Amino acid sequence: MLRIQDITYSVEGRPLFDGASATIPTGHKVGLVGRNGTGKTTLFRLIKGELSLEGGSISLPSKARIGGIAQEAPASDVSLIDTVLAADTERAALMAEAETATDPARIAEVQTRLADIDAWSAEARAASILKGLGFDEEAQQRPCADFSGGWRMRVALAAVLFSEPDLLLLDEPTNYLDLEGALWLEAYLVKYPHTVIIISHDRELLNRSVGGILHLEDRGLIYYGGNYDQFARQRAANRANQAAAAKKQEAQRAHLQAFVDRFKAKASKAKQAQSRVKMLEKMETIRAPEDAARTVFTFPEPEELSPPIIAMEGGSVGYGDKVILSRLNLRIDQDDRIALLGKNGEGKSTLSKLLSDRLKPMSGKITRSGKLRIGFFAQHQVDELYIDETPLQHLQRERPEEGQAKLRARLAGFGLGANQADTEVRRLSGGQKARLSLLLATLDAPHLLILDEPTNHLDIESREALVEALTAYTGAVILVSHDMHLLSLVADRLWLVSKGTVAPYEGDLASYRALLLEKDKPAPKASSPKPKPKRPSRDAMLALRSEARKAEDRVNKLTEMKDKLDIKLADPELYEVEKKDEARIWQAKHAEVMEALERAETLWMRALEKLEKAEAL
Repeated sequence: MLRIQDITYSVEGRPLFDGASATIPTGHKVGLVGRNGTGKTTLFRLIKGELSLEGGSISLPSKARIGGIAQEAPASDVSLIDTVLAADTERAALMAEAETATDPARIAEVQTRLADIDAWSAEARAASILKGLGFDEEAQQRPCADFSGGWRMRVALAAVLFSEPDLLLLDEPTNYLDLEGALWLEAYLVKYPHTVIIISHDRELLNRSVGGILHLEDRGLIYYGGNYDQFARQRAANRANQAAAAKKQEAQRAHLQAFVDRFKAKASKAKQAQSRVKMLEKMETIRAPEDAARTVFTFPEPEELSPPIIAMEGGSVGYGDKVILSRLNLRIDQDDRIALLGKNGEGKSTLSKLLSDRLKPMSGKITRSGKLRIGFFAQHQVDELYIDETPLQHLQRERPEEGQAKLRARLAGFGLGANQADTEVRRLSGGQKARLSLLLATLDAPHLLILDEPTNHLDIESREALVEALTAYTGAVILVSHDMHLLSLVADRLWLVSKGTVAPYEGDLASYRALLLEKDKPAPKASSPKPKPKRPSRDAMLALRSEARKAEDRVNKLTEMKDKLDIKLADPELYEVEKKDEARIWQAKHAEVMEALERAETLWMRALEKLEKAEAL
């Protein structure tokens, strides 16, 4: 159980927590929510002991392990699978000790503990986690240095999931994932065996994977049971009740004050007037909830063009001589809202570059409206902002002819007020940088807006504002996002990028989600015979054989130890009176080895059964 009790903490004189308290029961999955800048990440650092509290306490059971995503997996020569396996430090240490230990009792202890933590299936578990996060069997054997920073963040996520800490702290984990990875993580967290706290602005993740919401607001913490939608309804009801109570109290105050004002100078009523003054003084003020400044996005309106704005026949695109997508027969009209679906690496980014004229077609015919303007937003553009300049200076470069008042109005239309307009980009939050990039992408009132993961770093209020803006927008929208809530509210057409081409997806997002979670296995027809299970891949068979071989080696090693102990215990001299204590020690060691041998034999039999079943397919 995690107990947060009356904590107080400030940053540069600004209080983030003031008497905040909360209790998270063991095994619960909880979403930590609140507007950007309220202190969610700081709370994680306080829980991990990286920062010192000014007051109050945070307590966990003794020996409880806390885990969070590292800033980045190292760019080392170690393979992905070995990097993840090394994250379970206890297993890694025990495996190393098992190779060198000579004391029979210690060997028995090591083998028993390895069996207890199911160490022998660890490689298969690590491979399964990496696969869920987008790494195929070939990629898992490659060194971390082969991958970009974003992909190494996935490795870091895989490592902490594999290590299974007692308290798992995840800060915006889906920012590093595509839609497929985000859906896999949703399902994985539901089955995670320990306590989880997730900072996330992804409504679908918070609806499907958690059973409680911890809300950080006004320097305090309030725990709500249920998922995010239930929290939103409950909070809205609470705020309505609070507003009604404040209004009722204000009317009561006005009534009492009117009596005092009317009769305080009248001798016959002075006593009653004084009584009402005391009532007013004792009345504890109920304050109406303060509404934060509403989050907005104001997209400029493009003029209407004749349809289609883009048409493609028999197109193909790629890099150099390598074709990535072919057989492209696509049409985009100005009122289209299209979501691109497909696994990472299938070509969604390539298609976006082709549509935005960043890549030329290798073959086929592509026609664009002569006046077509295209806006493009991708996460890398956020990282390419000039960090030494202010948002106002960014706009002045793009619109040197416009006055400051108009430029500041444009910034305000994207939620960047006077303070942010004059703040260097390096000091802006991730959400504020994303807003600036979105403003720059839409500055020319594009007829087609291509958005690649636009919600990373945006809080829930900002995401809802983006939905409203895109709904009202009169240009076409192409969306790539892991945010199912955004896709479901904005997109009215789905394109599946798969197997080297792009085609309309006839199902809806719910069916696509189900398809992914079923690992692309179509459900058998009721009248059809049950399909034969697919034979495991070559690498999977090698892993099964390796597991069986290791289990057999363990049994042989423990059998040798048992035989040596049998000889020792068969020596009559051991049972002489003066050696009575020594005999007890050897008998205890024998019992430990026998127990370890029994466990090892069970694991060996299971490994053989799995191997035989796989070979029979």
